Amino acid sequence: MEYLEGKNLNQTVRAEGPFAVERALPILIQACGALDEAHKAGIIHRDLKPENIFLVQGGALHDFPKLLDFGLAKVGERQMRPGSVILTQEGMVFGTPEFMSPEQAQGKTLAPASDVYSLAVILYEVLTGKLPFDAKSAMDFIQMHVTTKPIALNKRAPGRVFPALLEQVMDRALAKRAEDRFASAADFAVAMQAVLQGAVELPPEAFASSPKPVHVAPAQQISRAPAHAHGPAPVHGPASGQGPASAHRARALAPRKQNLPLLVGIGVGFLLVGIGLAVALMKLFVTPVP
Repeated sequence: MEYLEGKNLNQTVRAEGPFAVERALPILIQACGALDEAHKAGIIHRDLKPENIFLVQGGALHDFPKLLDFGLAKVGERQMRPGSVILTQEGMVFGTPEFMSPEQAQGKTLAPASDVYSLAVILYEVLTGKLPFDAKSAMDFIQMHVTTKPIALNKRAPGRVFPALLEQVMDRALAKRAEDRFASAADFAVAMQAVLQGAVELPPEAFASSPKPVHVAPAQQISRAPAHAHGPAPVHGPASGQGPASAHRARALAPRKQNLPLLVGIGVGFLLVGIGLAVALMKLFVTPVP
């Protein structure tokens, strides 16, 4: 195994206090890069917490994060092979309650957005030294992840001022519904980078992994105008069935009527050939009685 010299993120924050935005975001952005690689391989970490982000120090390396402990990671079904062992099963809850996503707390199927939520909780603690909820037990944390809105950063760290865009990024990353969050760790990283650059709104790249809405082209849409919108349909001849709609149906059926004699001829031909073959076989294999 690789030898790492340094401290994990939890030890560092406890020893040095909450990080400034300028220090915290680059660490989490790099962690997003490692996590995105895992997600592309079909792996959900499931147990992200400050103890599992190790900061390597020394030499040219400073605050270089290493993502550790994939022991609870669940490999996606598309990555499984015959004979593989699935360590967890649906409906069971594994992980650290303080950093669980709402869907993980409920034992639901997990997607990359679950790890994004856990990373956002880590970022929250790194910036404030506290967790987003005032909970007294593991069960309280689980319940609050599912039902309670996180305390705003500015209220959690009185005296500190955070960029307005950072509040928006945290609100999105900590959304209760997975589909309302950043769809990938890469999108989350883009959003944090925008905060570092002093942007006032999220760039389109922060939604690169989000599902795109499907729009029907105008040419594919069917007109639903009422039948009387342009007055009564004209009638040609004594029978109303000879109007434009009836004429269109007649033209559509015309090719099928023209092909009818050809189809009948082909059918009769096959029938005659079958009778001829049957007579020939009878002459070959049936012995006449003397």
